Amino acid sequence: MKKLIITGAANGIGRATVERAIQQGYFVIGADKDVEGLETLQRLHGADVFEAQSADFSEMTTIKGFITSLYERHATIYGLVNNAGIYHGKSVYAYNDEQIDEILNVNLKALVYLSKDFAEREMQHEAPRSIVNIASVAGEVGSCDALYGATKAAVIGLTKANAWNFAPFVRVNAVSPALIHETAIYGTIPDYRRAEYARQEVLKDPILPSAVAEVILLLVGDALRHLTGKVIPVDNGAYPR
Repeated sequence: MKKLIITGAANGIGRATVERAIQQGYFVIGADKDVEGLETLQRLHGADVFEAQSADFSEMTTIKGFITSLYERHATIYGLVNNAGIYHGKSVYAYNDEQIDEILNVNLKALVYLSKDFAEREMQHEAPRSIVNIASVAGEVGSCDALYGATKAAVIGLTKANAWNFAPFVRVNAVSPALIHETAIYGTIPDYRRAEYARQEVLKDPILPSAVAEVILLLVGDALRHLTGKVIPVDNGAYPR
């Protein structure tokens, strides 16, 4: 079984990606600070296909040591989905220093360290590997939450740079979701922003986490093996770009 790391695995897009990946035959290493959510996934799927890893990616010690700790038990891992993220939906003036550090760590620094540590180990095998980062339309067109928008714009830049850095064996792509229903972030988005997202959508079928998971798994797998450095929108056609 190919092994796949998914961060932010306990809820929303992360949980949907765990479930889709297991359906497709992957062994999933799911990381999240939501221990209860991880335990639920472990009960549902069992140790044969799912390994729970409690991890708080706001902590630099966790960020720097996470991949190293996995390779103490796993000789090789096929893919990495950098999904863990924070969104507050508030003005930059409302952030305190601790919250600024937290969102930079979770939304950006974790991706930097996890990606390079994963690629460094897997490139030596000289075999196809895959990283998928979760960006956001907020990183492309802006956000009322300046820190969220800034980190997601940086994720897009990191994706494109690492596609060069990790070639030719590790592909790096990103998914850029817009308004995704049934997630923790959805309830935090200000009403006027939700209305604007909905107004821009050309297709009117609400986007669910499972739909984003389908695109993530396409990018992870061989079907899109000729794509790297790409940002794939999942947005019902909103914000043409």
